[in-house]
Amino acid sequence: MAPYDDWNAIDEEEDEELQDYSYLEGKRDVILFCIDCSESMQELREDPNYEDTKTCHLFAALEAAVQTQKKKVIVGPNDSVGIMLFNTTRKTATTRIQSELKKNTFAYQPISPLGAPTIQELIRLLDDAREDPETLRKAFPPLQGKRVPMGDVFTSCNWVLRDGAPKTATKRVFLITDEDNPHSGPGSQQLITSARTTLIDLTQAGVTVEPFFISTPDNPFDVTKFYSSVLLPTNLADDDEDVDPSDPSVLPESISISRIEDLLAQMRFHEVPKRAHYSVPFKLGEGLTIGVKGYGLVTEQKKGSYKYFVDLGDRMEVATSRTVYVDEAREAEVEKTKILYGTSLGETVAVEDDEDEDDSRIEGMIREVPIGKRPFYTAEDIRSFRTMNLEPGIKLLGFKDCSELAFEDNIKHSHFIYPDEMTYSGSKRTFSALIKSLVKKKKIGLVLSLTRRNATPVFCALLPQEEKADEAGWTDPAGFHLIPLPFADDIRAATVTKAVRASDSLKDAARAWIDKLSVKNGAYPPDSYPNPALAYHNAQLEASAFREEFDPDSFEDLTLPKIEMIHKRAGALMKAWKVALAHEEAADIVDIPEKVAGTKRKAEVSVDEAEIRSMYESSSLGKMRVDQLKDFLRSKSQPVSGKKAELLERVATWFDEHA
Repeated sequence: MAPYDDWNAIDEEEDEELQDYSYLEGKRDVILFCIDCSESMQELREDPNYEDTKTCHLFAALEAAVQTQKKKVIVGPNDSVGIMLFNTTRKTATTRIQSELKKNTFAYQPISPLGAPTIQELIRLLDDAREDPETLRKAFPPLQGKRVPMGDVFTSCNWVLRDGAPKTATKRVFLITDEDNPHSGPGSQQLITSARTTLIDLTQAGVTVEPFFISTPDNPFDVTKFYSSVLLPTNLADDDEDVDPSDPSVLPESISISRIEDLLAQMRFHEVPKRAHYSVPFKLGEGLTIGVKGYGLVTEQKKGSYKYFVDLGDRMEVATSRTVYVDEAREAEVEKTKILYGTSLGETVAVEDDEDEDDSRIEGMIREVPIGKRPFYTAEDIRSFRTMNLEPGIKLLGFKDCSELAFEDNIKHSHFIYPDEMTYSGSKRTFSALIKSLVKKKKIGLVLSLTRRNATPVFCALLPQEEKADEAGWTDPAGFHLIPLPFADDIRAATVTKAVRASDSLKDAARAWIDKLSVKNGAYPPDSYPNPALAYHNAQLEASAFREEFDPDSFEDLTLPKIEMIHKRAGALMKAWKVALAHEEAADIVDIPEKVAGTKRKAEVSVDEAEIRSMYESSSLGKMRVDQLKDFLRSKSQPVSGKKAELLERVATWFDEHA
């Protein structure tokens, strides 16, 4: 069966005109890399990727910035990236932005649209640093004996973003440092208060700070020394509640990197902004409403759309497209406001009704359409069919046990909803109380959800998630998973045929080599395997943009199985299993299904109730065939035995009783 949204679907181009995509407009992404240039960040270490080569944390941070910029050029050409360094004595007053920055902070690349020349300049700097490890120290001399107050760092970030980032953009700061206590001397408490105050100002300007803390065995990073008191918490605790700074559950979403080579992998995971798909009211009951935002946890990344160009001889111009509706009879363009939408009727009525004229008349709020005529609808009618005249929002209907939610009920990607304190005061507190109550009682919520003005309302399950941190330091925030539930029409029963079963010894032999090849920790990490087709496509575009030669052999597909490692780890066990399979008696049994005689597919002959009623009222039921009469009677749970005259009488009797 087609999805419910397709019941009132119209042509694709017309469908896009009715949908409201304004929430996607003007959304640009701005990233400011805020990188520490202190002595420890520039301390030389052995490069894990190149022999006899020295590197440092600053080099790895700048390389991560380059890779992010190179990818943004391809997948986000309208986005902007900048680089600001702190704890360096390099200074220049050549620009107005630099003259306003705090002392010992330096805007190496101000916020600006991405371009190949800017990125190539940084690439050349890193190439020189790979040849001469002292290049970065000469370019960005580290500050000796003291550190820049973090309050000044956040203030400089605010100024750089204020002058370079569009107001409607998603603004983020990637803070990269290896110092867990930048204010360990006297007056530290005052500096902590100042840093938190300036960070709040930065947050109120619409900026999100995403920290990347570099931790090494020699210098482990302890967030409780400073950053737990400065960075804003992301848990659901209220601001007036007493919070233990050492509690990891109240720390912001941060990444503690134990291996500096992992920095690029974490940047790749965080380079996509967390944009709310919608912000709607959540009605818990009569007179009790809170605000929530919905985020997509999984979104398919696709290739960028191509543009059409016109060759004008001396130059190429971008070709713009537009949709025009034409009346073929008058050969004249029709205004879009005059376009109506009609359904396709059955074959019998369509033949009789050759002229598609709108003979409907409106009485009060009801439009009457003559029997046998085609009904037409305006764009507003179609919109009301979609939404059932409901306003966007989520309405709580009730609760069920968690065991009632089956795995196969998850038919679409779920959304993750989080409280929105800006729309309804007290949303955070109420949202947190609801999560704790459902988790304690092992319940799920049932809701009616309409997330956009032109979407279709659907029933959903609210699956609560408590905040928790895994071994890698990644924190899952507290919230609800909004899971769309299937309708009765969407559920299918799978045909299960019982076949010959393998013996226990053969199963044990197979289990032996399967256990050897099991994924580490028993889970598949999707963030470790980029889409190879998309990565290959972007690598070619990237080489073209930077005038580099693309080498297909250098491309690495991480999804390809490691054949040598598989044979080394489980080759002997596989051979033993194959020997056991060869001696398995059940393996020689072939279960051939019975042949079913082919049947010729019948033409579609069914007619709907409206057409049959029209024939009944016009006394033309006799034109119907026996199979059509039986189909109708069968759909009404009526007997289908007898001759055609008896069937006609039975149909007429049903309409008399249901007039």
